[in-house]
Amino acid sequence: MTNPELRPADLVVRPPLHPTLMWVPATCFVGGLLTDLAYYKTAEMQWANFSAWLITAGVILGWLSCILGIVDLVGRRYATAPVPGWAYAIGIGIVMILATFNMLIHKRDAWTSVVPWGLTLSAITVAVLVFTTVIGWTALYRRNVMVIA
Repeated sequence: MTNPELRPADLVVRPPLHPTLMWVPATCFVGGLLTDLAYYKTAEMQWANFSAWLITAGVILGWLSCILGIVDLVGRRYATAPVPGWAYAIGIGIVMILATFNMLIHKRDAWTSVVPWGLTLSAITVAVLVFTTVIGWTALYRRNVMVIA
């Protein structure tokens, strides 16, 4: 029994938009952790500057990606995912809140911006990001989409 109001194009679940943009902030956050570690080992001021720039760019682009993520979640692009979309959304929300606090901490003087809280927040942000990325991969690429013609 088919619904005459539904066209075949309405039944195709399109992939989410935001994973394309989320790679840039994720790379910035990992780069921020690496430059924090480099600053911790060398105390070279430029590493702290790189960290602040990378984390700030990651936060700005990450929040833009979150807006698209909300569109994806409301638009039911995760409707057929084996993992609930809200679990992924909460994880990304936690990552972005941690990264925003990290960005604010990195605005201070070089040594106090990295040691100990900047480095700690960078590490926690990347750890939560890796965990959330696993949830996102599961929700995005391991789903069974049925197309009814």
